Amino acid sequence: MTDDVRAFVIESLKDMNYDVDDIDDDTTLGPAGVDLESLALADLATRVEDRYGLRFADDESEKLALMTVGEFTAMVAGRVAKAAGGAA
Repeated sequence: MTDDVRAFVIESLKDMNYDVDDIDDDTTLGPAGVDLESLALADLATRVEDRYGLRFADDESEKLALMTVGEFTAMVAGRVAKAAGGAA
């Protein structure tokens, strides 16, 4: 699942006109890496929410900006797995 989420995140960033050539699991989403500003981070979060049926809390945006791509994809995959386990 993590690989699927990672591929979706990278494709979303590409669609949002970010250069994804050098992005890996250690690249941060915020200023030191991808350099997503708050609106772009909200756009990415919305895309992930829509794709995977998740919801991020309003107060998570700062936390998300500090995450690496790997941390973000692992968190999303974990929430998807938890939701799937809770629904079964």
